[in-house]
Amino acid sequence: MLIDIRHIDIKHDEDNTLVENVSFTAEEGSFTFIVGRVGAGKSTLLRTIHGEYQPYRSTTIPDEEEAAVNVLDYDLLKIKRSKLQELRRQVGYVFQNYRLLSGKTIAQNLGFVLRATGWKDKQQRLARINEVLSAVGLSDKGNKFPHELSGGEQQRAAIARALLNHPKILLADEPTGNLDVETGNQIIDLLHRATEQGTGVVIVTHNLSLLKRHEATVYHIADKQLKRVSADEATAMAEQDTKNETAQP
Repeated sequence: MLIDIRHIDIKHDEDNTLVENVSFTAEEGSFTFIVGRVGAGKSTLLRTIHGEYQPYRSTTIPDEEEAAVNVLDYDLLKIKRSKLQELRRQVGYVFQNYRLLSGKTIAQNLGFVLRATGWKDKQQRLARINEVLSAVGLSDKGNKFPHELSGGEQQRAAIARALLNHPKILLADEPTGNLDVETGNQIIDLLHRATEQGTGVVIVTHNLSLLKRHEATVYHIADKQLKRVSADEATAMAEQDTKNETAQP
């Protein structure tokens, strides 16, 4: 099991609970969507898995129940900072707004990450950069700066960066949010291909049309509850949310 979360509250801080009594799993080679309304806690859950937010034992379960947050066999309830950095080297993260360094070329962006994560040999770095750029269809864009690329190309570069260290888990936060439908579908296809190497992919999205593009596990967040649902159920829940919002005075 790559990710095993049981009986955990997801919070911005100790006094602000977004999702209660979370149970969530992801296996090797799995493809998972997390959906729900804006502000429901989707991104915070993703960032908790990444170790950016402190997980909390749920206050709604009996004392005898065991709470756990295991990510790649690291216990995030007890993890030390030095071990957290070790974990993050095995987890790729794709952001909606790309977060590429504007003053560096795409190849330099990737090289920066490789140097920071211990790749000392220059030729090995160059070979890995060329490999991931080829994988995302940007073989001829390595010498371009981020502002010289389209939104879709920048997101591909961000995915290339996330793939550099052969991650066991790939987390993507609204990776198609700024893209047109066709480009967004291409990005999801690209992320799905990572599962062929055994990577577990977890995608936060509000775009429900993506759910039927690939066979996937779907989790839905509403009313502080995370539930595993079918793609059809998630779509129906979203339509009901929209009706409820429209009906409010």
